[in-house]
Amino acid sequence: MGRRIGGGVLPGTADLLILKSLSEGPAHGFGISKALRTRSEGVVELQDAALYQALHRMARKGWVTSEWGVSDQGRRAKFYSLTPAGERRLAQEEEDFRRYIQGVFRVLQGPA
Repeated sequence: MGRRIGGGVLPGTADLLILKSLSEGPAHGFGISKALRTRSEGVVELQDAALYQALHRMARKGWVTSEWGVSDQGRRAKFYSLTPAGERRLAQEEEDFRRYIQGVFRVLQGPA
């Protein structure tokens, strides 16, 4: 497993990571958290409070919807899904983040 950075996620990346996770299909909070941790090999870990605050904020903005369902463990859970507005937001966030990361790598390479 990789080493976590800063004890969670880099500032400003929670929405991007959650939206990306939901682009693969509806999921409940624990499922989103587990998917992020698994796909990042333990580097990305989003605290529950931050996850649910972000989901509620994204729901208010119309990026995600939610409905109650039953989890794999047979428990009642709220499942979140990406909306068309959320898909557009994800595309913009991915583009912005890739451009930012490319800039950071250019800085790390040092003077030309």
